[in-house]
Amino acid sequence: MPEYTLLTVIAVIAVALLELLWLRTGIFRTLQYWLAIAIVVFFQVLVDGWLTKLSAPIVRYNPEHHAGLRFPWDIPVEDFGFGWAMVTLTILVWVKAGRRSGAAP
Repeated sequence: MPEYTLLTVIAVIAVALLELLWLRTGIFRTLQYWLAIAIVVFFQVLVDGWLTKLSAPIVRYNPEHHAGLRFPWDIPVEDFGFGWAMVTLTILVWVKAGRRSGAAP
């Protein structure tokens, strides 16, 4: 498995397990979380699509490091997993820190 693909899969699994087995914030059951993810994906498609388009790429990926599957607009699918893991981990830490400090969720 290519390096970027492997690391993305590990990140997605690690963040999901962190929430489901340890933090248990419940964010996966909230509409707010899924709306936030939809907004992130919308802008990720716009920006990442422009940066990685094969017709005039600004960012180039070494084909040996990713699976080669690109969708939509030539975006490597690993970018979505990496983005999800990064944003979700940030939200998890934010929610957990807020609950510990006594702030409303």
